[in-house]
Amino acid sequence: MYDYLIVGAGLFGSTFAKLATSQGKKCLILEKRPHIGGNCYTENVEGINVHRYGPHIFHTSNEKVWEFINQYAEFNNYINSPVAYFEGKLYCLPFNMHTFYQIWGVITPEAAAQKIEEQRLKLDREPQNLEEQALSMVGSDIYERLIKGYTLKQWMQDPKELPSSIIKRLPVRFTFDNNYFNDKYQGIPIGGYTNIFVKMLDGVEVKCDVDYLANREYFNSITQKIVYTGKIDEFYDFEFGELDYRTLRFENELLPKSNYQGNAVINYTSADVPYTRIIEHKHFEGVQTSSTYITHEYPEQWSRDRIPYYPINNDANMAVFSKYKEKAKFEEKVIFGGRLAEYKYYDMHAVIGSAMLAANKELNGNKVETASIA
Repeated sequence: MYDYLIVGAGLFGSTFAKLATSQGKKCLILEKRPHIGGNCYTENVEGINVHRYGPHIFHTSNEKVWEFINQYAEFNNYINSPVAYFEGKLYCLPFNMHTFYQIWGVITPEAAAQKIEEQRLKLDREPQNLEEQALSMVGSDIYERLIKGYTLKQWMQDPKELPSSIIKRLPVRFTFDNNYFNDKYQGIPIGGYTNIFVKMLDGVEVKCDVDYLANREYFNSITQKIVYTGKIDEFYDFEFGELDYRTLRFENELLPKSNYQGNAVINYTSADVPYTRIIEHKHFEGVQTSSTYITHEYPEQWSRDRIPYYPINNDANMAVFSKYKEKAKFEEKVIFGGRLAEYKYYDMHAVIGSAMLAANKELNGNKVETASIA
């Protein structure tokens, strides 16, 4: 009999398993895919660590999370500085003085702020959707070139139908600073993400290629509790309807050249370019190889047989999710956690922080200070 059967070998499940095992609990992880690591999984191809499910850049200002993850990896000093391509021109991201100069030719913060103020959407209420939020933040020029088309492709929905919260994550700076994140700590694990999970799960029983939901009655019978990190609507057999997710398709190429685009990530923001970005994986770790590996990332229509990447937290989906969330409150044997189970747009550090909180609550009854974890 196991103390915890954990569904999913991603960040939430692996973190919980590690913390529970360290307190003497017997854990079993079931992973539907043939590998551990969830969407963070990396695979080495000719000396290049390829991010198989899209680029993952670790960043956090949380000391406890940073201390935890550094037990399992050494991080390099990679700074996320993506570039945007629109109609033959390149623009720096996130929006900063480089971007404002490239668009308007302005050279002072005052002139850039004036340009934005002239174009900014002025409302006597809070923005109701992504388009209103973007226009009120940066005005029409930046919105039309660098946000609108990319959003249409990425979410496969009109920006007017998406929540304003999505764009609030994007920094706007009146300095010449291309660092996408504001966090104190940032980097890529040297040697790839998969090694983190290998070390974290040392001593934990893991079974891959196993679908918990296909045989849940048996699995429930061999454990005291379940930690579930999969889709919450699927857990309840879609009782209240299906939730929507953003899903992706990747086209990969190994090219006989040392450098393809000079940057790890270039976003293609025009709606008439079918892919959202090209990733050149070697630049995450700065490896010196005679070949390079690139990935074209395409958004695709969601269906339940696809891999879910991001929840679409619009009003319709949140209304459905609220029913599942309410039902989940009465599950005495199940702990729900992670991006899919909580239907929440989590960054990696936040998933780890959430798992640490859940494990602390479960294992220690909140006797340990938790406020500084999440």
